[in-house]
Amino acid sequence: MAEHAEGDAAVEFLVEPFVEGDPGDHVRAAIEAFEADGLSVDVGPFASVAAGPSVELAGAVGRMIESALEAGATSIRIHVGRESDTLGVSSLHGALDGMLRSAQRDLGTAPDEWTRADKQAVVRNLDRQGAFLLRGAVDDIAAVMGVSRITIYNYLNAIDES
Repeated sequence: MAEHAEGDAAVEFLVEPFVEGDPGDHVRAAIEAFEADGLSVDVGPFASVAAGPSVELAGAVGRMIESALEAGATSIRIHVGRESDTLGVSSLHGALDGMLRSAQRDLGTAPDEWTRADKQAVVRNLDRQGAFLLRGAVDDIAAVMGVSRITIYNYLNAIDES
């Protein structure tokens, strides 16, 4: 097995539930697990990234998983790569897919089985997470839910009125 250079790897992680501006104890526990090993964490809007020697990252990831779950995390997504500057790209492109998978996991059913109330709750949660700031999100979400764009806008308007 080849020995890797110092700072040769990065890990991108998203600890859920994540609420921007109020990350919660589970997110703080994840960040602190890396910082305890002297690894700095760059916290972003869709994921956070820690970089360093792969051996140190491997140990920190294990401690991060344990700490975050103990502190109340419901799921943790991890992406490991050689260079930290290449990891952030996938987080934005895959953000909406990840949010929809999370909604499906939370409801325990496929989108084609969601009731109207389920769809409204998912739209409310996606709005809270900023999903509709992503280009094309309304069309993508409507397609997944099997509804029209107008229906999504109606759900969003109902959120604004409440």
